[in-house]
Amino acid sequence: MKNLFLLTFLLFTFNSFSQKPCEYSANVTDSIGTYKATKGYIMSEKSMDSSSSYVFFSLISTDDMPTLNLQLIKKSKNFISANCFDKNSRLILQLANGKIVTMYHIDQESCGTLIRGENSSNNRINTGIFMFIKGSIEELKKSPVTMMRIKYLNGSEDFVVGNELISEMDGQKYEPDTFFINTLKCIE
Repeated sequence: MKNLFLLTFLLFTFNSFSQKPCEYSANVTDSIGTYKATKGYIMSEKSMDSSSSYVFFSLISTDDMPTLNLQLIKKSKNFISANCFDKNSRLILQLANGKIVTMYHIDQESCGTLIRGENSSNNRINTGIFMFIKGSIEELKKSPVTMMRIKYLNGSEDFVVGNELISEMDGQKYEPDTFFINTLKCIE
């Protein structure tokens, strides 16, 4: 009986300490209000021939108003066309439990910035801010994400969201499917 109690205690202790701590790029409270932003997290990474693309997520809370910051970076030797965000843009997430969560872009048009890199490479960086709708946060806490679709002003792009990604960029391990499960607590 003593061993069973000890084993149970160790398992609960391990579980409580095994949760990942929140990592912030900003966490400010002042007379104006409160602002929290989690560090950027790689959700997708694609490399083919002379081009690559990266999708980063970051959660932001401004005076208890949660939003998702999506950053899309594309690199190529060829010209990279602009994918613009506008008030009709959406981020559609398919969850493992079969539910679909749709997030709406704020009412601000953004087509990103084209930057000429070394060796005549092109880099396009675009950032979009998406709002959670009622009930979506609860759904995202319950189930991993399996697919995501980014709907732009001028088309859409689909991404398979894996349960493990070893980044070629920084060599770190990411678990994009459980990003919301692990990170939403950081902005509540």
